[in-house]
Amino acid sequence: MTKARTAAIAATAAALCLAAVACGQDGGTSGRDGGKAAGTTAEPGGKPGGKPASDPAAGESAAPSPTSTPTSTGEVLDKTGLAGIALKTGEVAGYEVAPLQGGEETGTERSENKDCQPLAAVINGAPGTGPAATVFRTVMDTSEEGKDDQTVVTEILTSHAGDAAPQLMRSVRDAVRACAGGFRTSSEDGPSTYSEVKQLPLPPAGQESIAYQVTGSIEGDKVPLVFQLVRTGSTVVTFYVADFLTARAPQLPAGLVAAQAAKLP
Repeated sequence: MTKARTAAIAATAAALCLAAVACGQDGGTSGRDGGKAAGTTAEPGGKPGGKPASDPAAGESAAPSPTSTPTSTGEVLDKTGLAGIALKTGEVAGYEVAPLQGGEETGTERSENKDCQPLAAVINGAPGTGPAATVFRTVMDTSEEGKDDQTVVTEILTSHAGDAAPQLMRSVRDAVRACAGGFRTSSEDGPSTYSEVKQLPLPPAGQESIAYQVTGSIEGDKVPLVFQLVRTGSTVVTFYVADFLTARAPQLPAGLVAAQAAKLP
């Protein structure tokens, strides 16, 4: 598979899952490209697949210790400001950064359990309620260029007025605990089932962070979706990666997360 084709499939897949087009559909796939999800690339027919990775044990992802917690200006950035602090190609060795194709089209999934709606909102590509601005990016591991399982990370940068950013983090943290046994959603594309939610012990970043895995399905095959939300001040970055080949939890590159967190105002 050429780099161009890999990138195109990955970007399209990311947009589709973030728009909730059959990312966790019951009984098969639907929507614009066989219901592929985001993260690593998928096979042409939408068959789940992905990159082997170690499965992190469940645990807490706490904020850094007070001595390492960064300060913040508290500035609420507009879209131009968010684009300015988003990672760019060359800032992290071995990764290429580009705008997410189709990222502006967010999903419509609604959880049947209101306690789980914050998780559905993240899957939709719309974390939080009414952010002041949002910017989407796709980050690809260029060392895996040409591989079907090339690592592709989706980033969503959002800015929030008032106390909305800390509230977003609290709502997601509460939802991870409340929805450990999974949850169901409905949308204009049909119902979806997520069988499990568990917190992951990924390295913390920013002033506070939380990492977790949601297990979805495509055509009956389990698809682990790994998320990490990082907040500094009024800005939140959501990182997302999935595994379509092995049904094992994919790895979210800690260096990538740290580099982006270091740019938050």
